[in-house]
Amino acid sequence: MFDRVNQDAWKIRKLMREAEALNDEMLIALAALKSEMLKARRNPQVEVYTGQDAVLHLTEAEQMITRAGNQLFRTHRALSTVARETAGVDEDVETKERNLKSADADSQLRSSPAQVLDATP
Repeated sequence: MFDRVNQDAWKIRKLMREAEALNDEMLIALAALKSEMLKARRNPQVEVYTGQDAVLHLTEAEQMITRAGNQLFRTHRALSTVARETAGVDEDVETKERNLKSADADSQLRSSPAQVLDATP
């Protein structure tokens, strides 16, 4: 059963990363499209307001994709919690949260070495 849990976890992890990457690719594509639209509008033969509705619609699409990305990050966080509860944490995988905890522990050691020494048996 544990092998099945690990297989499912790896599949989910892979798909989660792919979804996040696709979201980023979509934002990059929309940014490139907006850039070209705005460059085309700088043409002296084109009125400055030309395509303004299209720019507004594209900006709204960017905002929607950004909100979708935020929901993906929340999904990732929730899945990380499930992984810790069901399968434990991969000790060899660095995460921002683990790095922050390490930094906090290091700063506590530097700020109060006497307390650390008193706590050792």
